Amino acid sequence: MSDRSATSVLGVAQSAPEFAVPPGACDCHVHVFGPTERFPYSPARRYTPPDASVEDLLALQHRLALDRVVIVHPSPYGADNACTVDALRRLGPARARGVAVIDEQTTDAALDDMHAAGMRGVRVNLETGGVRDPGTAQQQLAWAAARVEPLGWHVQTYATLGVLAALHEAIMGLPTPVVIDHFGRADAAKGVAQPGFDALLSLVRAGKAYVKLSAPYRISEHPAYPDAAPIARALIDANPARMLWGSDWPHPGATPRGHRAPHEIEPFRPEDNGRALDRLAEWAGDGARLTAILVENPARLYDF
Repeated sequence: MSDRSATSVLGVAQSAPEFAVPPGACDCHVHVFGPTERFPYSPARRYTPPDASVEDLLALQHRLALDRVVIVHPSPYGADNACTVDALRRLGPARARGVAVIDEQTTDAALDDMHAAGMRGVRVNLETGGVRDPGTAQQQLAWAAARVEPLGWHVQTYATLGVLAALHEAIMGLPTPVVIDHFGRADAAKGVAQPGFDALLSLVRAGKAYVKLSAPYRISEHPAYPDAAPIARALIDANPARMLWGSDWPHPGATPRGHRAPHEIEPFRPEDNGRALDRLAEWAGDGARLTAILVENPARLYDF
């Protein structure tokens, strides 16, 4: 048995995983916030998080026995990637990679600089941006892919199953790999037969899309998220070589949109990330699949 005693990170008890985490294991979805006096948030942000530092992230990495991490640039900063680039440089190339957010003002020189720092993808956050129109979504994905394909980056997107299904052929035609956040926003309560899930499985089986088995609280309303298991297992069965795991630390977005003013500090969700890793091991079912998800797939996609 692993040490299940409480170790606190950002005031939340974190368990050690119950299994032997393989060397080179990677958390493929975290964020770093602050300090706000160095890295101010966008005035157009939809929420304001507390600080979550590089030191806090390292404490979590050590607690979970993880060697690698992917920092996804968070939406409160808009397209100002300074905080994420700073974190990548402080963590170093052996441990860290990143996913940027860009806009029309982002220059090729800025992309080259971010690549040198460890960025390997660009995020198109359709869901947080409220983009549900397939035509608009397709335009945003195509534009992002055209900008980063010369660098060998991928395009990461957060979108609903309905949007993903409508974009199936467009995604298949993109010149870059595609990474889909948070189970493709499948509704865990509706199971594997829900509309749009077959389109997500098709993208995975074709090898075009990676899916992050991350943040089950975004698809399930049950404690410990048992109804997320069939969704996760169906995705793993479809193509284990296209699965990734992410904690979504420090778990922003605890308050439903509209329940807190954007400038008010919104607390993080109190999630035990060691238990999240244990759930992944249960979903994977065997050591080979678990190693693929934690080590081999991230190494290939993020160029570790």
